[in-house]
Amino acid sequence: MTTKLLQMNPEYYTVWNYRRLLLRSFFAEPPVSGSEGKVMPDSSPSFEIIQQYIVDDLAFLLPLLRKFPKCYWIWNYRLWLLDEASRLLPSAVAYQLWQKELALVGKMLSLDSRNFHGWGYRRTVVRELEMLSGKAGLSEVSMTESEFNYTTKMIESNLSNFSAWHRRSKLIPNLLSERKANQAERRVFLDKELELVQRALWADPDSKDQSLWFYHQYLISNFEPSSKTDVIVPNIPMADKIHYVETQIEDLQEMLEGAETCKWIYQRLLDLSTIGRKLSGHWPVEPSLVEIWIDKVAELDPLRKGRWQDLKLQWYL
Repeated sequence: MTTKLLQMNPEYYTVWNYRRLLLRSFFAEPPVSGSEGKVMPDSSPSFEIIQQYIVDDLAFLLPLLRKFPKCYWIWNYRLWLLDEASRLLPSAVAYQLWQKELALVGKMLSLDSRNFHGWGYRRTVVRELEMLSGKAGLSEVSMTESEFNYTTKMIESNLSNFSAWHRRSKLIPNLLSERKANQAERRVFLDKELELVQRALWADPDSKDQSLWFYHQYLISNFEPSSKTDVIVPNIPMADKIHYVETQIEDLQEMLEGAETCKWIYQRLLDLSTIGRKLSGHWPVEPSLVEIWIDKVAELDPLRKGRWQDLKLQWYL
């Protein structure tokens, strides 16, 4: 009954919960044998029976996921099934199920690379695989490096993949820590990331896509006088930070030619100018130029015009 109802409407969360209760009762039900239906000496179902229940239900969800890829309840129920596998099955068996799940979500993201449900699900699958690797008789393996490479692959196929850029920013601190990167290696890494995002921005500087600009903002946070967030390169010398800021401003000014209607360029120029002022005590460009930029972004962003005017007053422009 639950199968038919969910095939008609997978948003019916009460049915999903009822299906969970049914499976829980199957998992706890003693197996029977013979025509008389006598209970077997073992008081709980075998691992093979539980595994079959879980595998069959995972298979039932596949057509639903193809038809309703952004339905929360399908993803939640699928995770519950795999959590039950981790709880009830030997670690090696559960590990294999989670590995298959990683391959599945990879295929789904290849079809819809910006599906945030899929990206969130992938993070959970990776975390569980890392936890299970030690219990399954394998040496505990971090998947940070392989996941970082995966984000590169997804970004190269679609520069506007916000989820891939976001995932990349969250992986970087662990990646550099696991690599035991020293200060020089971290600087090289930061330079490469700046080059990557700038190449992407130059591909379409007038784009209204926010994902690239958010990642660029994450990178330039390394130049703040005192950043409270995870930074790629800690303790960059003040003179080097100022040089980074000035270089970024020059690149963005060049990008502005032919993309005068892109508010993100002006906004980032203002961000960098503010950082430069904090670092050196004066504007890295002529104050009149900062005034032009803030007037332009106020024109392009009328919903926040008051905010930009307030900033102009605060900066005595």
